[in-house]
Amino acid sequence: MLARVPERMRRVLASVDSPPVLTGRRVRLRPLVTSDFAQWREVRGHNGAWLTRWEPAKPAGQPDPDVTRAAFAARCGARDRERQLGTGYGFGVFVDSALVGEMNIAGVTRGPFQSCNIGYWIDKRHAGNGYIPEAVVAGLRFAFEELAMHRVEIAIVPRNERSRRVVEKLALRSEGVALRFLEINGCWEDHERFAITAEEWAQRCDGLVFKWL
Repeated sequence: MLARVPERMRRVLASVDSPPVLTGRRVRLRPLVTSDFAQWREVRGHNGAWLTRWEPAKPAGQPDPDVTRAAFAARCGARDRERQLGTGYGFGVFVDSALVGEMNIAGVTRGPFQSCNIGYWIDKRHAGNGYIPEAVVAGLRFAFEELAMHRVEIAIVPRNERSRRVVEKLALRSEGVALRFLEINGCWEDHERFAITAEEWAQRCDGLVFKWL
């Protein structure tokens, strides 16, 4: 039965049991696990407003995974369930075994869409080293070549210059600004939407992989 399933879909099914690990030239991406909590708490605690100004507000009254081990374990469990359902794939970004950020593939939609979105953040102590563009290219390769996506989107608050530099380095195509697109830090923020399709990936993958991976 499994032999009749296309090769790419067999790899997707296999990832349900074996969490994917992505590698670049310098970065290694893998799902976060409860034992990563000490690193997570240190990195998130050190960055504070650096990160929260660009993230959705934390729900009032809910345990904070940045400070509570049980809440972090629940977050890891939620990411595992998303992977098992095929709706999302979360990765910690590691350099020499040190957690430096995250790259997440979320909102996986099948049917006629075959699309997803990528989000990311970086520890400010490691910003400017090109780790996140490298992680995003690894994520794009996974999305197109393993998950068989047709379209991948990255949405960025226009004034978030550091995040914009990532998509500029990768020369992703802008599709314009969506007004009040997402709630960020308690406010409905406009987002510029960048995208790449499978056709564009087929044309550009060799160059992106050569440069970044």
